[in-house]
Amino acid sequence: MRKLQVTILVENTVGVSVGILAEWGLSMLLDFGDEKILFDAGEQGNLINNAQILGYDLRHIERIILSHGHYDHTGGLFKLLQYRGAIPVYAHPDLFAGHFGKGGEGQANRYIGVPHCLKLLESAGAEFHWHRKPFELRPGLWLSGEIPRETPFEHIEDQLIEIKGENAVHDRIKDDLSLFYVTDRGLIILLGCAHSGLVNIVEHAKRVTNENKVRAIIGGTHLGRASLDQQLKTIDYLRGLDLECLAPNHCTGLGVLSKLVTEFPSAFKWAMAGSTLDFK
Repeated sequence: MRKLQVTILVENTVGVSVGILAEWGLSMLLDFGDEKILFDAGEQGNLINNAQILGYDLRHIERIILSHGHYDHTGGLFKLLQYRGAIPVYAHPDLFAGHFGKGGEGQANRYIGVPHCLKLLESAGAEFHWHRKPFELRPGLWLSGEIPRETPFEHIEDQLIEIKGENAVHDRIKDDLSLFYVTDRGLIILLGCAHSGLVNIVEHAKRVTNENKVRAIIGGTHLGRASLDQQLKTIDYLRGLDLECLAPNHCTGLGVLSKLVTEFPSAFKWAMAGSTLDFK
């Protein structure tokens, strides 16, 4: 039987845990019993403090997975490497692409990519492993690889751009990765920001793992900035999954969270910093 404990180390909000620090970002600790893996590193490095308060020593994690190259998922990596030392880091080869947010009228575009350069992170101990295609990290645990964009109503927001030389183009965020874990009772899908679209990710997960039952969805859905049409159609899609656990957070947005609480009262779980979700 495959078990998994997911602990939210960093998120925008905090529950009742004394001493836990919130920040705009996301980091999750995945405990498989025989191995601990970190999924994303948040923005500021508060994951180290929060882990210690929760009884975890991040020097004992064995691998790091980065969902994509935005600052709020990678900003804490350098501080963690200084604390932990050399460790394998899995990501998409476009992690260090020129990710920017489009500036308003009269304002400059804002860099929102990885805050530290590749050379600095490698010097601190990051041993990067690059993957464009699905890759099985351990029995049943899959790194998604690039997510096919097939759902007509799912779109990447226009204000996200990529700077290539002197040109600014719409950022497709090809480096957006998720994790899929196959259990006896169905798939557990772990999201960074789901820039590729939640429906696209779930359908890709089914194909990659050859498992149609989705047990749980955890992480950022990026529905907070999606159109109302996309929000409603995504919720309608989720109704058909018969989820055991729906634990959205981070970029989901409070408005969408309130809708999901109402729509999925038995499956919905709050996933604030300090929260733990057990799957047995």
